[in-house]
This record gives sequence, structure tokens and C-alpha cells, in this order.
Amino acid sequence: MKKILYLICLVAVASYAAIDVDSFQVYVDSLVPGSRYGLSVRSVKSGKELVNIRGEEKFTPASTLKTLTTATAIHYLPLDYEPKTYVSLNGSVQKGTFYGSVNIRGEGDPNFSGRYYADPFHILYAMADSIGALGVDTIRGTVDLDTSYYKGPWKAQHWRKNFYDAWYGAEIAPLNFNDNCVVVRFKPAEKEGGLARAEVIPDVGYVTLKNEMTTVAGKKKKWTWSLDPLKPEITLGGTIGIKIDSVQLVLPVRNPIGFFNAAFIYALKERGITYIPTKGVPKGIEIARYEFSAASFLSILDEINQRSQNFHAEALFRNLGAQKAGEGSVEGGKAVEQKFLAEMGLNADDFEVWDGCGLSPKNKLKPSMETQLLAKMARHPKGSYYINSFAGPGLGTGGKRQLDMPYPWLTRFKTGFIGEAHALVGYIFTMDGDTLSVAMYLNETGKNPDATCKDVLDTLWTRLVMKTNDNYSSLLEMKKLWLSGQNIHGLYARLDYFTKALKGKPYRLGPMGESYLGKIERKPLVYLDSVDCVTFVEHALALARSPHEDSLFWELQRIRYKEGRISYAYRKHFMVADWIADSKYSRIIPMTGDTTIQRTMPKVEFFKEKKLKYTYNGEQKDVPIDIRYLPYEKALEFAQKPYEGPMMVIGVAFIAKAEKLDATHTGFVVLKNGEIPRLRHASSLRKQVVEQPFGEYLESRRGKLPGVTFFEFVQ
Repeated sequence: MKKILYLICLVAVASYAAIDVDSFQVYVDSLVPGSRYGLSVRSVKSGKELVNIRGEEKFTPASTLKTLTTATAIHYLPLDYEPKTYVSLNGSVQKGTFYGSVNIRGEGDPNFSGRYYADPFHILYAMADSIGALGVDTIRGTVDLDTSYYKGPWKAQHWRKNFYDAWYGAEIAPLNFNDNCVVVRFKPAEKEGGLARAEVIPDVGYVTLKNEMTTVAGKKKKWTWSLDPLKPEITLGGTIGIKIDSVQLVLPVRNPIGFFNAAFIYALKERGITYIPTKGVPKGIEIARYEFSAASFLSILDEINQRSQNFHAEALFRNLGAQKAGEGSVEGGKAVEQKFLAEMGLNADDFEVWDGCGLSPKNKLKPSMETQLLAKMARHPKGSYYINSFAGPGLGTGGKRQLDMPYPWLTRFKTGFIGEAHALVGYIFTMDGDTLSVAMYLNETGKNPDATCKDVLDTLWTRLVMKTNDNYSSLLEMKKLWLSGQNIHGLYARLDYFTKALKGKPYRLGPMGESYLGKIERKPLVYLDSVDCVTFVEHALALARSPHEDSLFWELQRIRYKEGRISYAYRKHFMVADWIADSKYSRIIPMTGDTTIQRTMPKVEFFKEKKLKYTYNGEQKDVPIDIRYLPYEKALEFAQKPYEGPMMVIGVAFIAKAEKLDATHTGFVVLKNGEIPRLRHASSLRKQVVEQPFGEYLESRRGKLPGVTFFEFVQ
């Protein structure tokens, strides 16, 4: 057994965590030279920041700014919130014709699309069908679109010019259709020299396509496209090879309100309703009113945080302003976020916000403030909904990232990227039951490849996950073992089952430590790749005592540490003096003929070597202890006789000859009626967990130990 000591009272206890990230900056510098790296790691449980690398500097967050937009939304909006679109008919119906105004009021629903439905026209068809249900087949009058829900400029400001020509930079409006984008599909003509064949999908007669692309031989391609800055006009140019099948582009539409209007009229026609624009028709009274919503609030959160939809984030940002600040605008959204940050106890000056999605390079925030936000949201009454909206390995924007992580369920994150700015923020769930909020930024990346930047962040993130879940495979192995024995009842029967199940485990001295929670021994908190005599006893007892598979980790820590406090200072280092004496789970069994010796353990000297100060009752001194044991010959006599009585599994500690130790070895003694006692233990000689006659082992130790201490386990 490892010669280490238990601390009763300690001054200058090590910090809560010791995540070793000294190599992180070196790693970044080696692969992304010239960049600026920032990192903050914070415990949700304690609120304490564990790691800070440039945490007080401001970074461009890119799409990770969406975590602020969605946090504000989930704080203020009810979980059943749904953006509404209202359709009202003001006029009269005469012989199948509606005379008057069809008024459509939009409140920023971003989901009139094929995202949740087979057809992007699904909701528009529902609107048309509602009108048709009144017996209407013709509309004479006007279709009036009420866009007053949004104020001021709808188009996001301060984005880079090329963003406005990309699908992810589509304009936002109170009434939206198909993400305010179209697909332009084109393929070569039947003969070389001819114009390429091109179409707009969905084509509602709104977007004008100018096709100047010509067909050339083979698979050559050099096509181009451009968008008019104001009009819904797309120009295709360049060339396409005749052997190319087809190509498609997703492009934004200018003036989304006009696009929505054209799509609605198209839906009316498809549903058999003729619209004849007619001026001067009296609007009359409201004869019907309908409301529509395409998707729920939580679905919108998923689109924003998992799939990083800028369109949805910008809509929700303005909707927040309309709902809580009385103005559906960027300024309204910013005002609500500032109020939210103040309520959360965060300094709004540490978040420079210019949009809702993070596309503006003017957005800035501090890593340490981001982890505070994330930590507070994890403790929020609706925090689970927030965390579950994030992406992860193989999920959302993590669909192609961190796919080699063996335990993807241990983290959720939000990705971010715009030119020369990469980011990764979110949560890591640790083996000890804490949740860590993490914010990691890589700015000013220059000419370094974007793929390399992403890989660097993913690698460092994975290191954090694996370090804070050191040897997680052993915990899974324990769970599998527990499940295999869940129908076995009674502590002795369970100890018998699990100690037998661990036979054959390799032996290695001192395989465990405090992992990332300590500084002295950073070995895993759970380890079943190999065991020593003590960790064999601890794991087997945890398996037998745990009422549920999910309680295994903490059952093990309560057995291993005083009060279950994971710290070298609180570890039960001595088998008899500490492990048994200070345990709620075991007690010494009095035996006929046993005796007592007194020994003093040099704890002051030992802890001084660890740069720790040991005191007892306020004094720096060692205290004698009494050790009760059964002398060797009497123990051998007990071991060589068949046992009589009900089946039991008890513990045994082999008392040391050395004055500065209490025991040199430990294990389990299995007692079954009519059989000689058998010892199950992790053997340093045989290099594995074995079972052998108890007397056989004692014979091999003749002259090397004074005797043994038996102890029983308390349910």
C-alpha cells in the first residue's frame, strides 16, 4: 500500500481546480502564429474562474454572440412563445367574391419555409385555405402587408459588404418567406455554345434572373453571379461544361416584403383563389381573423444555437425589442440585452453588441464575461432548455467537428467564425458532477488556414473534456458492472459478486489521484484499467453499496475521501488509522485473542514534503494512535479452519512491522459456511486481482507481519 498520510487539519489547501493549460498557448503559437488566443474556464457550481488566458481582453465573438441573444430571449420570453402572423379580412363576401382588404400583420416569424414542413408554402397555403373556407374563390381589393412590428433600418448594419450577397446575410423583415432566399439551379445547354439552362426555386414571379452563362466543352467551369444591390435581380455569367450535371446556389432576395407578397399571391392562385387588385373597394368591417405560427420558441433556439442560423438570430433580436422594449429594431434588441445583463449582475460594457447574430466585426466581448453569462444561464430556472439548444460533436454546426471525441455527450458548444475570428463557447460536464462554462477565442488569425484554426480550438476543447473526465471509460465500466449485478441483493452477496467480477484486473501501485481537482496527484478519480490493493477494495465496495448506477462516482469518493471532499488533504491515506477509523462504512471486528499496539505516524514531516502544513488541534504535531489487531498465529489458526455461520464478506488489513506504518496490504476475506476462508485481493506478487486460501497467503507472509485487523462493512 502506498506510504501516504491522511490530513486531519490543513492550512493552505490547494485551489479548487488545477487544469494544466500551460501548454495551450504554446500549442496555439506553434500552429496559428501571430494570432491572439483567449480562454476562460469557470465552475458553474462555485462560480469561480479556473482558467484565464487574456480573459479580460475583448475579442470578436463571431456567431458565439448568439449565446447572448438566446440567453436574453429565454430569460424574458415564455417557453410557449411563438412569433405570430395575423390575417384579417376587412370587407364582405358576395357570391364567392371577397370585396375589401386582406391584411397580413407580421411579427417576425422566421419559419415560413421548408425547414419544418415538406413544402415552403405550407403556412401560406394554410392562409389561403382559411380564406377559401369562407366560400371565397376571388378577391377584389387589396392585399395590405402590415410591417409596423419592426422599426428603423431592418437591414443589419456594419457587416462586411460580401455578407449581404450570401444566404447567411439575408435581409430581415416582419414578414419572411423561405429564409428570404432562393435557389438558383443551372445546368449546361444541350449543345456547346448555347445559354445554360437556369431556374429560380421557388419561382413566385418576383426574382428576375438574367442568364448570360454559356456552355463549353467538357467539365470546364468558370461561372459567376452577381446580385443587384437594391432590386431582386440575379445575373449569371461565365461558362459551364457540357458534361457537368447541374449546380445550385442559395442566394438572398432583395426587399423581402415584396418577396412575401408575391409568394402569398402565388399561394392563393395554387389554392384556386383569384386575386384581382382593385383600387377604391371599401374595406368595411373585419369579418374574419386568423393567426399562424410556423414553429415554437425552442425550435427557434435550436436553429440559432445548434445550426447557427443568422436569419433566426436577427429576427429574434428584433422580436425581443418589440416584445420587451416597445421597438422591434436593433436598438430595441440592444436595450433589452443591456437590461438583461444588468439583471444578471454582468457589466454591459463588457459586451459591445451591434447585431443579434455576430456577423458584425464590431461586436466585442471578454472571455471571462462570457463564461459568467454561461454559468449564470446554467443555474437559470430555464437553464436546461438553454444548454440543450447548443450544438455538440456530430450535432448542428458540430456535425463535422470533434467527431473523434469518445464521449460526445460530455459537452455542448456554440461555434463561431467570420474572417480572422474563430470562437468556441459552451459547456463541459465533468466526472465529478460539475459543469464548466468555457469561452475560447482565436482572433487576428491572418493568413493561417481557417481549417487549422478550427482544428486548434477543437483539439484544445477536447483536451479540456478529457482532462476533466479523466479515464471516463472506467466509470462506464463500473456502470456496466453495476447493471450486471443490479438484481443481486444484500451487501455481502453484492460484495461477493463484484469482488469476483474484478478478478484478473491488472495490479499497479497508486493508480489514482485527484485528477484536475488537485495539484499533488493528478491521476484519475476513477480507474479500473488496473488497481492496487486499496483501490480494489474501494471500487468493489462502491459497486456493492451504490443504490443506482449514477451514484457510483460519488459513492467511490465518499469511501475514498473524508466527507467526500476530493482533495489530497482529505484522502484516507492510512488503511487502519484513517480508512477504517474515519469511515462511516466500515468498523473493526473484535476477535477473541486480539491485542492493541500504539504507533505514531510522522504526518508533519510527510506533509511538509508536499509543501503542506499539518496541524492537530491547532498544533503542528503528530499524535499516537491505537491499532487493534489479531496476532499472526491466531489469525493463521482462524484462516485454516472451516468457517461456520452465514455467508459474509469482510475486510482485512495486514499490520506492518514498521513503526511508521499501520498496514502494508488489504483485501476481502470471503466466509462461506463449511469452507475455509478465502482471500480476494490485488496481489503485487501475481500482478493482478486473485483469489486464494487465506491461510496460504498468511503462510507466505510468516515473519513479515505481526497480525491482521478484520473489519466489517456497514450498509
